Amino acid sequence: MTKFYQNKKILIGAAVVVAVGAIVAVRTIQSKKLPTTGAKAKVEKVLQVAHTQSYKPYDFVNDKGESDGFEVQVLKAVDEKLPDYKFNYNPTSDEDLLIGLESGKYDIGTKGAWKTPEREQKFIIPEEKIAASVIGLTYRTADKAKYSNLEDFAKQNGKLIPISPQNAQYKVIEDFNAINPKTPIKLDAADQFTISDAYAWLLEGRYDGFFDIKLSFDNSVLAADGPYHDYASKLSYVPYKGIPTYPIIHKNATNESFAKAYDKAIKELEADGTLTKLSKKYFGEDVFSYIKD
Repeated sequence: MTKFYQNKKILIGAAVVVAVGAIVAVRTIQSKKLPTTGAKAKVEKVLQVAHTQSYKPYDFVNDKGESDGFEVQVLKAVDEKLPDYKFNYNPTSDEDLLIGLESGKYDIGTKGAWKTPEREQKFIIPEEKIAASVIGLTYRTADKAKYSNLEDFAKQNGKLIPISPQNAQYKVIEDFNAINPKTPIKLDAADQFTISDAYAWLLEGRYDGFFDIKLSFDNSVLAADGPYHDYASKLSYVPYKGIPTYPIIHKNATNESFAKAYDKAIKELEADGTLTKLSKKYFGEDVFSYIKD
């Protein structure tokens, strides 16, 4: 074999060694960059979260332009517990939230929503609640000695402002009457009306009670800048119970899996005290304590 061919053979062998070394080095670098579980790299599933923009303290946009509120913060805590998912937050209107969830534009929606049969048909509703909406009775302060709770109102044959059958509050009174058959509240159906009408009707004596959301009463009547703060000494409120609220989830296979992961994360956040801590921060009290069943 000539010297030329000997040198060529040596060069080819060296090139092969260099090439193999380069491949090994690249694979080593790649293995460090890509965290794996078993043989496959994990990829985060990005979920689009829609929330209402001004429903304080449940969901809103704060002074810094950030998504904020109790339910938003709970979802952020859930996200921290679920490495397979990443949430993007989209402040929007109530109408766009629901339409977007149906179309698949959004994966998750949060708006202080109660569970209803209609929503359960259209969307995925997880097993575990995210918050609670406290509901109860607004009445004339002059009647404070008569009504210390909703049961007293029923026993005194208090006249309740009519409720639209489409309103979830209608079902709450129906359920109350079912467990109190001897002292039911007379439940009249009515079209929608404004909250100002309800408060005026109470003060006029047309009705004795208005089945009201505590947050609405606090913001409208008790708050110094509330639109009906002039009624603060004339109207009083007694809570009845807390109604669980839930995130609403677009129906597809991926989100079915997410709903199960959400349930597990929420149970952990409840057990470690995170939910109670956030509730006291945003509501000033533990809203979960009002839930009776």
